[in-house]
Amino acid sequence: MEIPSLEIMLLLAAVGFAAAFVDSVVGGGGLLTVPALLMTGLPPSMALGTNKFAGTLCSFTSTAAFLASGKIDIRPVLALFPLSFAGSVLGTYTVHLIPSAFMRPLVVGMLAVILIYTVLKKSWSGAGRVVRLSPMRRTLVGAGAFVIGFYDGFFGPGTGSFLLFMFLLIGYDFVAASGNAKVLNFASNIASLATFLLFGTVHFGYGLPLGLAMIAGAYVGSRFAIRRGASYVRPLFIAVTALLVGKQLWDLL
Repeated sequence: MEIPSLEIMLLLAAVGFAAAFVDSVVGGGGLLTVPALLMTGLPPSMALGTNKFAGTLCSFTSTAAFLASGKIDIRPVLALFPLSFAGSVLGTYTVHLIPSAFMRPLVVGMLAVILIYTVLKKSWSGAGRVVRLSPMRRTLVGAGAFVIGFYDGFFGPGTGSFLLFMFLLIGYDFVAASGNAKVLNFASNIASLATFLLFGTVHFGYGLPLGLAMIAGAYVGSRFAIRRGASYVRPLFIAVTALLVGKQLWDLL
């Protein structure tokens, strides 16, 4: 296993901390970490697998922080966890059968709708925990968890935004929606990471310094979000979603 130079390790640590600080709340850390890994000279498949390894450590840390603070509605997310996991397994398998590039225009449109809706809706006065759902809505949320998990395994960008928005729509406030979303994101990350490991496309020499920095960034970012509440999470969600839309448009053009 190649050991990166001290300069590269410091670069990955700095980028990883900053990316995880944001990603721990609303996702989007890959906007920083994937380009940083590509800059080191790793081939794209290895960069994506290594990023997924570090991102899984990040999502685990933020999930633990939100769970310890009581900001996660445990019963529904435990029921949704296997659906997100199974969806990601199927999505990751499917990407080896058909190309995922056609997803980009659709994702741009969906993220743009989420962004506009969130900006225009001034008040998200949802409950912090325990949202009661009808059987029909439980079915729809279960389908949403599976589909978003599939999307994360198949394509990926914006998964955190989609999950957070799903929980907002069913009545959670921004902080609880963020905590619940991280649990499902952790599920889809585990499934996708297992596939990358199976194909041997994770470089632990680069992944460990990045992942350790992301653990620290995720812990600090999660605690900051829990203390500051919706006044911090909402504008961060809007900013990251706007950046995701811009990045996908840039790649299209």
